[in-house]
Amino acid sequence: MSRLGPNHGADDLLVGYSTCDDAAVLKIDGTRAIVQTVDFFTPIVDDPRLFGAIAAANSVSDVYAMGAEPILALAIAGFPTDKLPLSVLEEILAGGADKAREAGFPIGGGHTIIDDVPKYGLAVTGIVDIDRVVRNSTARPGDVLFLSKPIGNGILVSAHRAFVTAGRLRKMLMGQHPSIDEAIDWMLQLNRDAAARMSEFGVTAATDVTGYGLIGHLLEICNASGAGARLSVEAVPVLAGARTCLERGYFPSGSELNAKTFRKHVRSIVSENDYRLLCDAQTSGGLLMAVAPEVASRFEGEFDRSGLFCAKIGELTEETGVIELTP
Repeated sequence: MSRLGPNHGADDLLVGYSTCDDAAVLKIDGTRAIVQTVDFFTPIVDDPRLFGAIAAANSVSDVYAMGAEPILALAIAGFPTDKLPLSVLEEILAGGADKAREAGFPIGGGHTIIDDVPKYGLAVTGIVDIDRVVRNSTARPGDVLFLSKPIGNGILVSAHRAFVTAGRLRKMLMGQHPSIDEAIDWMLQLNRDAAARMSEFGVTAATDVTGYGLIGHLLEICNASGAGARLSVEAVPVLAGARTCLERGYFPSGSELNAKTFRKHVRSIVSENDYRLLCDAQTSGGLLMAVAPEVASRFEGEFDRSGLFCAKIGELTEETGVIELTP
């Protein structure tokens, strides 16, 4: 998208694709704007209803990351009608509808095509006060970085798939079945409540952590804001079993591409596996939030009092586009 050049005649477009932000934001009157995004992907779990719910949570996350309230969605689906019964598609759609109801917005319709493999997601519209839009381009050096979900679900899903498809002998050699139950719980969790606290405190910038991994999405904040970052690897929360699975060689292709692509922007004194873990492509990951240092303690305390997960993982620095990794 960045190669398309500027949007001509779009004076009311407050956020477009130039800063690689999570969603587009269009001013609709003097005080309000609509936020619009779309996301869809192939199944990451075998249960179709779970897949639909996870995909819906992932899709609406971009709206939450902009500080907006989702108000409407349309479903997007591809389905191999010659390979799977339509009841599978019905379950996928039902899972998405379940999650939309939880989030408080309707799915008003959508579009489905015949495809080789199932695909599902949502185009989501939200609404936000213009002065409460949260961008990825407004962070400042010195801001403290917080993350609202642990990372590692890409690695765990990859290991789980390998185990399920492995033969009996290989299963014996692999040892214990890698559990993805915790990863599923986190992927199903909406970023709604974390976004509400984020908006209350007026964070300086935010994004959600998805396909580009923690490193990639942090780099988007850094490049858009003219800043760098320093991460403490030990402070980054990781799903149980993800490090073990990575050490055994389970690392999805998307995560591998991230690790190769972002390496030139990273200055590291940690292990290669620590770096790769931070590049793991996430599905329905948490919010990565930049908070002014003078309110960081109160921000962290409010999450704790609300029973919400939030980990302080680093800070922004002056060196634009460079991410430092420390133990």
